[in-house]
Amino acid sequence: MSKVIAVNAGSSSLKFTIYEVTSEDEVSSGLVDRIGLNDSNVVIKYGDGEKFETVTDVKNHEEAINILLEQLIELNIIESYDEISGTGHRIVAGGEIFKDSALLDEEGIKQVEALSDFAPLHNGPEAQGIRAFQKVLPGKPTVGVFDTSFHTTMPEKAYLYSVPMEYYEKHGARRYGAHGTSHRYVANRAAELMGKDIADLKIITCHLGNGGSITAVDGGKSVDTSMGFTPLAGITMGTRSGDIDASLVSYIMEKEGISDIKDMIDILNNKSGLLGLSGVSSDMRDVEAAAAEGNENAQAALEVFYDRVQKYIGSYIAVMGGVDAIVFTAGIGENSPATRAAIINDQMDWFGIDLDADKNDTRDEAEISADDSRVKVFTIPTDEELMIVRDTVRLANITE
Repeated sequence: MSKVIAVNAGSSSLKFTIYEVTSEDEVSSGLVDRIGLNDSNVVIKYGDGEKFETVTDVKNHEEAINILLEQLIELNIIESYDEISGTGHRIVAGGEIFKDSALLDEEGIKQVEALSDFAPLHNGPEAQGIRAFQKVLPGKPTVGVFDTSFHTTMPEKAYLYSVPMEYYEKHGARRYGAHGTSHRYVANRAAELMGKDIADLKIITCHLGNGGSITAVDGGKSVDTSMGFTPLAGITMGTRSGDIDASLVSYIMEKEGISDIKDMIDILNNKSGLLGLSGVSSDMRDVEAAAAEGNENAQAALEVFYDRVQKYIGSYIAVMGGVDAIVFTAGIGENSPATRAAIINDQMDWFGIDLDADKNDTRDEAEISADDSRVKVFTIPTDEELMIVRDTVRLANITE
């Protein structure tokens, strides 16, 4: 039976999931991490809870892909590469070039590489992964699924920054957003659960993980999103600051004797957010535990996190002129009932948004709003890989 591989390549990692085309059943999944370092981990899950694991040195993405594909045969997950009908690749930055997922030829791959300025840690490795798969699977269609493409429907007023227009016209300085594949999946899934056409709905999707973003989805289209030119903007995240006053950057640099802007950007990306505020961890579970033990900085970190999400929800209700549903997804959104309850609290009553405490005590797909809530609230596990596979099947015209 025909199969499609969904691929997510990072700077030192490669994750994959294989689906059967017609049934959309997951056949296998796995990852290789520490690529380019010693003692790389190779993990492949398949069958009825079976798992292959090994530790070896993997020099680059091409070698990682060769190992994974060889093990698919060795483990009898597939009989031959003929069963693979195509590969779909998650790509972070599509800029204004890729307004939808796209079949990628050599010119398309070069465009992905040229967009590396917008995602230097991602687009380059993702292009490497695409080339490596094409080398091993020549002639198989390759589809790029872009985190930014869902947000290309934003109106100009939402994506432009209030800086000289020439910076946008010459350098592409604008809001691009991220997590688009996740926002698209959970918004459409919420519409299905409501039994309504997404074209008739106003939905706010909250992708809350170590990285997080909020998106206003009006009629199935992104009309605003919290992440900006890069994923640094928006809400407080695990290690990212989210929105700050730009003048604060030069102020801190002067006071702390930081001379290189790259060092300051590193602080904002990797040493801020929940980690920077709490001094405990970037992991919400650790911060919640520390707050429960009386750590005041951890409690402050939680309150800042909740506050920033609430502000985006409120602003997006205004942007869309109302809301029919709010969706929580990703690691924190799916797994922290306390976070959801803290965000959808008494302050949300004015909007007619109310949680049911018993329904909210879940980590599964569920409607968690109270029966009399005017706005539906859901927790929906995201499935970016399934969206990648569906786009690959659609664009490569894979029928069986």
